[in-house]
Amino acid sequence: MSEYHLPAGSTAAPPFRTVITPETAGWGYSGLRVLELAPGQAREIATGDAETLVLPLNGGCSVTVDGLEFAVTGRRSVFTRVTDFVYLPRDAHAVVSSESGGRFALPSARCGRRLEPRYVPAEDVPVELRGAGRSSRQVNNFCTPGTLDADKLIACEVLTPDSNWSSYPPHKHDEVTADECELEEIYYFEVSEGPAGPGIGYQRVYGTEERPIDVFAEVRAEDAVLIPHGWHGPSMAAPGYDLYYLNVMAGPGQERAWKICDDPAHGWVRRTWADQEIDHRLPLTSTEEKEGRTR
Repeated sequence: MSEYHLPAGSTAAPPFRTVITPETAGWGYSGLRVLELAPGQAREIATGDAETLVLPLNGGCSVTVDGLEFAVTGRRSVFTRVTDFVYLPRDAHAVVSSESGGRFALPSARCGRRLEPRYVPAEDVPVELRGAGRSSRQVNNFCTPGTLDADKLIACEVLTPDSNWSSYPPHKHDEVTADECELEEIYYFEVSEGPAGPGIGYQRVYGTEERPIDVFAEVRAEDAVLIPHGWHGPSMAAPGYDLYYLNVMAGPGQERAWKICDDPAHGWVRRTWADQEIDHRLPLTSTEEKEGRTR
C-alpha cells in the first residue's frame, strides 16, 4: 500500500466509511466522505468551508437544509441507475435521513462563495459516452463546468465495462498552462461482484522527474486513490468485473475548469478511436433502474 492508495475502511470514522479531508490528503481543496445510514437513521452534516454534494451510492434519502427538504430517490447500486442528488452550500447544517438505509457519497471542495442549496433530478444529469473500442466508458457529468453551478467543486462518475480501460490515455492537470489547470483529484472505486465474490480493478499514477509519484494499485470496492499531481491512467476493469469510480476535483484557480494534458508518449491513441465503434454494452446505466452486476 502507498500513501496514495487508501484501501476500504482505512480512513473510516463512524458514521463515515471513508473520510478524506484536505488535511489528511496533504492538499488544499478536495474532500470526500461516505456516509452510511441504517434503516430509519438520520445524521447531521456540517459542510464547514466546503460546498458538498449528497450523492447516493445505494439507497435513497431525504435531505433537509436551510429550511428546505429534498426527497432523493437514489438507486440500488452505482451499476443500476444514474442518480439524483443534492447540492449543499458551505456553512450549512443539513440532516440526511433514510427510511431504508444506504451509503451516500459526500464529495466536497473548499470554496469562497456560498451558493443556494438545490436538488438535481437524475434526468438532468448528462451522460457522455467517451472513447471507443476497449477504451469506451460512460461518464455521468453531474457536477462538471457547464452542467452544475458550483464555486470550486468538479465531480463526475465513470463506468467502465469489464475488460475495458478508462482514464486513458494517461493525462494530468497539475500546473497552470494554456491547456492545463491545477486540480487535486480523488478516485473513489466500486467494483461489481462476480459469482465467487468481490471484483477487482487496477489504477496507475506516475509522475515526472521533477515531481515523482508512483502508484500501481489493485483496487476493490470502497478503495480510494489520491492524485496530488502526475499522469493518471489507465483505470483498468478486469475481465468479468465492471468498474465504477467517482472523481472529485478542485484547485486554486480562479476559473472552474477541467483542462488536461495527455502524456505525449500515449496521446496518439485518441486518433485511433475514429476507426472504432463505441462498446455496444454502453451506456451501462440510465435514469431507468435496471438489473446490474451489483456489489
